[in-house]
Amino acid sequence: MSHVAIIGAGIVGVSTAIWLQRDGHRVTLIDRAGPGEGASFGNGGVLASCAMVPVTGPGLMGKAPWMLLNRDQPLFLKWGYLPKLLPWLRRYLAHANEADTRRIASAIAGVVGDSLTEHQALADGTAAAKWIVPSDYLYIYRDRAAFEADALPWQIRRAHGVTWEELEGPALRAYDRIFSPDQAFAVKMGDHGRIADPGRYVKALAAHVEDEGGDVVTGEVTGFSRDGDRITGVRIGDNTLEADAVVLATGAYSGPLAKELGLSVPLESERGYHVELWEPSAMPRAPVMIAGAKFVVTPMEGRLRLAGIVELGGLNAPPSRAPFDLLRRAARAAMPGLTWARETEWMGHRPAPADSIPVIGAVPGLTGAYTAFGHHHIGLTSGPKTGRLLAQLISGRQPNLDLEVYSPARFKP
Repeated sequence: MSHVAIIGAGIVGVSTAIWLQRDGHRVTLIDRAGPGEGASFGNGGVLASCAMVPVTGPGLMGKAPWMLLNRDQPLFLKWGYLPKLLPWLRRYLAHANEADTRRIASAIAGVVGDSLTEHQALADGTAAAKWIVPSDYLYIYRDRAAFEADALPWQIRRAHGVTWEELEGPALRAYDRIFSPDQAFAVKMGDHGRIADPGRYVKALAAHVEDEGGDVVTGEVTGFSRDGDRITGVRIGDNTLEADAVVLATGAYSGPLAKELGLSVPLESERGYHVELWEPSAMPRAPVMIAGAKFVVTPMEGRLRLAGIVELGGLNAPPSRAPFDLLRRAARAAMPGLTWARETEWMGHRPAPADSIPVIGAVPGLTGAYTAFGHHHIGLTSGPKTGRLLAQLISGRQPNLDLEVYSPARFKP
């Protein structure tokens, strides 16, 4: 039995810990804020198996300036951050073409395609299982023409086995009357799911890790201890925690520690926002992506979560007001009859590598060092599969997916 230290107690880190325990390893989870407090707390809550299409689709370079200048578009930029952002942005936008979109989608499909069953397998026998709700997942469009204008993403999804039913006009109203008649066309996908409270779900999984003999430590990892080319532990403040292997799973904050492992990862924060509407007068039947505004409406325990937006502005700037205001305007337009008792707001950081592909696997040139970060806005969806793959790798078993496309080796100078 080996001891594995996992840096980061979001869904990716906690999933890795549980699958490692099931393989007989001893684990320690380390997080500076505690389990489920970062992006795993504030995500859209959808187990979106269809979400393999990257943001960097064809035409993004032409559309981005217009989107940034339009207050009703879901793309924002902290303009003072632009000089620091430019090296990453050039690499990111270089993938905004059809060939790269299809290539990236093929990679992402490997970790999102069976999200519901992966979550159910992860949470089986734990108190977290109650938060998993199998459901449909809908994309709602203004009309069929708007859907047909979005053809490439749906071609890609179909190629990766996603199937759907089309609901138009009265059929959509019969399915769910909460949405405005102006939203007249929907794609309904089965075999998806939602998490009714993502933060509590991840905390329940972390509690299970402790129940099974694992340790959960609140603290900030500042570096690694080594013996030659072998990682022997992590530094937490002035203390060293010895370990046989270390997994780096700190999401958008992974860059500095990845650099200590010899990796030069072009990583930025895809700043995401949510507004929660508590005690709403109605709930949609299933989570819904309002396609025109690029935000998700997800039923949760006692509230409705509106989540989405992409803002580029780094890790340190405070939240902006405009994304919150856009979510409210878009929600009122999509669900005009909805009322609610109160609101809460959140902004957090989603890890965006410039090539849009997660960084999963063994670090080249080092023994005992592994990475599991860079999942953009699909961390909740892909966390359990990522954790299972890492456990297989660390346990010396052949992972049930070719990990080459995710390998940290692509960022080795």
